[in-house]
Amino acid sequence: MSDTQLWISTLAILVLLVLSGFFSGSETALTAASRARMHQLEKSGDKRAGVVARLIAARERLIGALLLGNNLVNILASALATNVLLSLFGDAGVVYATLVMTFLVLIFSEVLPKTWAISRPDRFALAVSPIVSPVVSTFGPIVAGVEKIVRFILRLFGVNVEEGQAVLSAHEELRGTVDLQHKEGGLVKDERDRIGGLLDLAELEVSDIMVHRTNVMALNADDAPDKIVEEALKSPYTRLPLWRGESDNFIGILHAKDLLRALARANGNADDLKIEDIASPPWFVPDTTSLQDQLNAFLKRKAHFALVIDEYGEVMGLVTLEDILEEIVGEISDEHDVELPGVRPQPDGSVIVDGSVAIRDLNRATDWDLPDEEATTIAGLVIHEARMIPDERQVFTFYGFRITVLRREKNRITRLRIMPLAENDRVFGVKSAVIPSANAGRG
Repeated sequence: MSDTQLWISTLAILVLLVLSGFFSGSETALTAASRARMHQLEKSGDKRAGVVARLIAARERLIGALLLGNNLVNILASALATNVLLSLFGDAGVVYATLVMTFLVLIFSEVLPKTWAISRPDRFALAVSPIVSPVVSTFGPIVAGVEKIVRFILRLFGVNVEEGQAVLSAHEELRGTVDLQHKEGGLVKDERDRIGGLLDLAELEVSDIMVHRTNVMALNADDAPDKIVEEALKSPYTRLPLWRGESDNFIGILHAKDLLRALARANGNADDLKIEDIASPPWFVPDTTSLQDQLNAFLKRKAHFALVIDEYGEVMGLVTLEDILEEIVGEISDEHDVELPGVRPQPDGSVIVDGSVAIRDLNRATDWDLPDEEATTIAGLVIHEARMIPDERQVFTFYGFRITVLRREKNRITRLRIMPLAENDRVFGVKSAVIPSANAGRG
């Protein structure tokens, strides 16, 4: 081989290594690029983002074309290197060519371009897309043939790639992304909770967040109008259910503003008011309605308040638009809200919790992960796990927490102490015991 041929071959090898690095980096960048970000850039008028989006949409064809181009230039570079080194070192040139090309391909055609691409995939993908697009179009027919051969071979082994489905739904993928971003520091806890609450709307039912009927503040329609006005003004709520005869026989919803307007028209004389004429008809919704559907219904009806009924038509409680919004943004308090001491952290690391506190609210407040599939409240979870109604001073250990029943009223658990256990003390399963009364009365 003459000196001119030697230099031409060496230059060709270098060019082929650069092309190999281009194909490797492009494959990494285009497979790691964010489809959502490309979609947003395309809407903003970036034509290259549209090219990237189309390439990513046909991911199998894209990867096939880039792998084909990468293999072609690598094999050609290796063949030229072997030819050059054979002319210089004889039969030993094969060994030298193998070692040299392995080193060069590994460093300059694989690791370096892929590391560069993965460090800024979106920017890299936008830069290479105008070149990659015609390459994919050129190699498209060859790749299509290769895909058919591959599918045929896989079918021989019982694998049908056309039947493959995504393992995770879009909501699960988003939830996993949010949790990962929170773990890596990209999202603070409050931001993670808000996004998670939004994703949970389709999975939760109104029965999971409703105010139970035992805690509903309602007015007796048979009371004197002046008494109803007095109770309405004392109440921290704007909308109050009206009942008659029996406490669960609701006949209307009284709005404080409507009451004040009627009182103004009557020149302040409450005896002239007809409360039922002021109240609006009650709206009943099934307890199995999802929060997403209920939110849409609230917005459609321009309503803020609904009574929740079970399958037998019995009133279970009430749900408001604010209750649903609080699942997204957290607790909403104003100057008229009554703060209930439902969760009280203790100096020893334990938390004293009212039995009626919702598990979801407790998890948000403490960043715990107690399950809420089988029960809505913390008292309900203890009863579900214990398979009985516990006595006072009884202790249970499950899900990595030691839970002590501090107070019980009839069949209701009203107060508990929850202590997170150290990792090596955690017990999965339920253990119970009775502790001395002196310990149970604290807090």
